Amino acid sequence: MSLLRRSARWSAKVRFVVFPAALGLSGLACRSGAPPQAASGPGQAPAEGSRALLIAAELKEDPEIAKAFREYYTKYEYRVPMRDGVHLFTSVYVPKDRSRTYPMLMERTPYGIAPYGVDTYPEHHLRWLVPYLREGYILVGQDVRGCFMSEGTFVDIRPHAANERGIDESTDTFDTIDWMVKNVPANSGKVGLWGISYPGFYAAQGAVNAHPALKAVSPQAPVTEWFLGDDVHHNGAFLTAGNFDFISMFGKVRAKPVKPDKEQWQPIDRDGEDAYDFFLDIGSLANVNARHFEDKMPFWNEIMQHETRDAFWQVRDPRPHYKNAKPAIMTVGGWFDAEDLFGALATYRAFEQQSPGADNTLIMGPWHHGGWIGQGGDHLGNVTFGADTSEFFREHIMFPFFQRYLKGKSVEPPRPEAWVFETGTNTWQRYAAWPPAEAKPVFVSFRTGGKLSASPASASEGAGGFDAYVSDPAKPVPYRDKFSVEIDETYMVEDQRFASRRPDVLTYETGDLESDVTLGGPIEARLWVSTTGTDADFVVKLVDVYPQDYPDPSPNPQGVRMGGYQQLVRAEIMRGKFRTSFEKPVPFEPGKPSLVRFSIPDTLHTFRSGHRIMVQVQSSWFPLVDRNPQTFMDIRRAKDTDFHVATHRIYHTAAMPSGIEVSLLRGKLP
Repeated sequence: MSLLRRSARWSAKVRFVVFPAALGLSGLACRSGAPPQAASGPGQAPAEGSRALLIAAELKEDPEIAKAFREYYTKYEYRVPMRDGVHLFTSVYVPKDRSRTYPMLMERTPYGIAPYGVDTYPEHHLRWLVPYLREGYILVGQDVRGCFMSEGTFVDIRPHAANERGIDESTDTFDTIDWMVKNVPANSGKVGLWGISYPGFYAAQGAVNAHPALKAVSPQAPVTEWFLGDDVHHNGAFLTAGNFDFISMFGKVRAKPVKPDKEQWQPIDRDGEDAYDFFLDIGSLANVNARHFEDKMPFWNEIMQHETRDAFWQVRDPRPHYKNAKPAIMTVGGWFDAEDLFGALATYRAFEQQSPGADNTLIMGPWHHGGWIGQGGDHLGNVTFGADTSEFFREHIMFPFFQRYLKGKSVEPPRPEAWVFETGTNTWQRYAAWPPAEAKPVFVSFRTGGKLSASPASASEGAGGFDAYVSDPAKPVPYRDKFSVEIDETYMVEDQRFASRRPDVLTYETGDLESDVTLGGPIEARLWVSTTGTDADFVVKLVDVYPQDYPDPSPNPQGVRMGGYQQLVRAEIMRGKFRTSFEKPVPFEPGKPSLVRFSIPDTLHTFRSGHRIMVQVQSSWFPLVDRNPQTFMDIRRAKDTDFHVATHRIYHTAAMPSGIEVSLLRGKLP
């Protein structure tokens, strides 16, 4: 969607990347249907000779690219019929040179394909388009069912149809492609499909029971599973701030088709208040609807009615349907994607396991959400990556993928199964499988005195082998140290010294590493815990501690101190009552130890010689995640008086070892 869109200003930075026709996005219109205004047909395309868009190779600035786009392309707008009679509004940009045919590159989106009108063309954020203009592609954008100018009813993460006669995103994609190959002028009969975030979900859906003309699909940061790891929840814990901000814009119901210039994104006005204070003042989630949404946001109400992974969430898990895919699949994600890191990895794995004959590839870079399409990619926050990784991806990975499958142009060397960026050393790595076959699971345990070790706890660490902290919902641990009106994705690499100094955060770390240690693959947290309450959240963070003499940036206008920097590498939360089942939660028995284990998204990171490896444990992550009242109950219906202070213990004995299991790729853990 993505539901971790933080605000209109922040989300606009990401949404412009999805498709050239969506670059002018200013609002969202998803609603129950009424027919859109009449759209233009193909007419007679003017002949322009055989000159290709070679000029595009020299273009660097948006005005130049926009001028060439208009000069060499003709725009059409269609109402494409679906099998149930609904028409989906579709913009198509076709090269004027009709001396040859061209493949079609399509994106389906709920965010609008502005600018609307056959005489209007996109004007901004066009640099990624240059190679496609140069080589000649037909560019297609479509408002999905029930959004903006398309008919029908919008359904969030529409479940797959129960039978052949039903409609879903797969059938809408099939019907669209079938119509396009028969009606769009100068098309070659080959189609590529892609999208980022929610459009990434629609791209993956297109690979299910795909039309024969669909040859290449690239789901990028695809929305995937909304209870376990993407957008709405992580392991049952509700993501507060992002859902509040985004649903205040995305969740509005439109009664009829509407162009984006008729309505603007209008998030709830926070009047510049710090996000931490704003959401703490709201109190329980039960207060949100009456205080801010006034019962006008149906999807918020749906979320609030389904606190467990019941049938509502289960049918919205698309992974069981990613089987027997025929097109080539290239799933793309960012290691520091605050929204859909889980989705990229889970989508790749689902296709890999259920479509064994498919050409299936995983690409992971050092990016925030959608950062691979925009400019830069050389840093995130205070962490640098040594090169423009975004440009590398666009020119050497994404474009050659579509060239190969849509134009038959092979690329040497061949694309690997997994092409992933290794942070720490800042190098691209190529693997025959993900996770790499050579990665070995190693359990790293918490020890007495805040130590972290790959050696098991001894029998002498008996009854006294635990650490305790007090968790107070009235003073939750912030997700970052800085003032922030909006949720800022740079928290994914932020300095964690502010957290490690709090009494309600436990820290365990190694000594200085004598040589590099590379982790590549999944991570699992295993915590033996007890609590004085009946429910609790547990956040586990993997942190890279820089040496004290690590050099500061140069120039350094912000006065950043990198010596001793505690870089967040990976983190995840688990709502304790779901520790045995996401469908049937169970309370903790006060004072009784219980095992809480959960997956943390994969990493490929090298802890350099002289650095330290740290693991932090805490029980709140606010306002990124809603507060747990630490009382077993339906948290969405909690009263402000239901929130209680609790003391949590983390055990680290031979009988109850706590720690994390990592995938050791290179080096030796101390």
